[in-house]
Amino acid sequence: MTPSVLGIIGGSGVYDLPGLENLHELPITSPWGETSDALRAGHIGSIQIVFLPRHGRGHRFSPSDINYRANIDAMKRAGVTDLVSLSACGSFKEELPPGTFVLVDQYVDRTHKRESSFFGQGCVAHVSMAHPVGPRLVDRLALAAEAERIATVKGGTYVCMEGPQFSSLAESLSYKAEGYSVIGMTAMPEAKLAREAEITYATIAMVTDFDCWHPNHDVVDVQSVIKVMQGNTEKARRLVARLAREFAIMREECPVGSHKALESAIMTAPAMRDPALLAKLDAVAGRVLRG
Repeated sequence: MTPSVLGIIGGSGVYDLPGLENLHELPITSPWGETSDALRAGHIGSIQIVFLPRHGRGHRFSPSDINYRANIDAMKRAGVTDLVSLSACGSFKEELPPGTFVLVDQYVDRTHKRESSFFGQGCVAHVSMAHPVGPRLVDRLALAAEAERIATVKGGTYVCMEGPQFSSLAESLSYKAEGYSVIGMTAMPEAKLAREAEITYATIAMVTDFDCWHPNHDVVDVQSVIKVMQGNTEKARRLVARLAREFAIMREECPVGSHKALESAIMTAPAMRDPALLAKLDAVAGRVLRG
């Protein structure tokens, strides 16, 4: 059995994680490039936490400029087994007002400028994304939110746009008509890469605004988003602390198989695999490539 290591990727407004004991930086280098910031590790209770601010401290990287592959690869090298993503988002539903947390269970990818896989020419793999989040991890988040009395909705679809601009009215109305719950700019390809790395993944979508479809909130601006974000940040820190204090000491098997996603995914014959790519995959896919 593998000890649980809980990874937290902080989104907009969440650039640190107070309350970690024995806090220190991890000297991890990724063959996929530079991470958004240094990984910082510590403990909450008996659980090791690894934290990374997705946009870098001071919010230096736009959603399109983040090196998602380096971030997830570094989390894997740090031993992360379960990863919680904090993500600011807009809402398409009246019943999901600003300040609500949504534990989404589906994603729609509308990005187009980002590297979305560790695999490619020289080693092809296809993982299932039918059920992209870990149900057991979501259940634990829901229980932690209930204990902290944080307004949280379980289930929903997150559409990930490229950004960095906010939606046009036509886009917003279209996504609302599709029945999506929230819109953000960072869950993809993060969720795909986590699945390839066999890390169980979940998103806390923190609603900061109604997207511009709403007739009374038809202009989304940074200042109004930041105001709500400040309250969301405090709640997110409480939620993560509660989750960690009650987390399983040993890694739990994921009901949708995220802990073994690569077992039947690699298509390229061993003799045809590119050694240079295999060297970069040592952390992400080493378990199956060495097997």
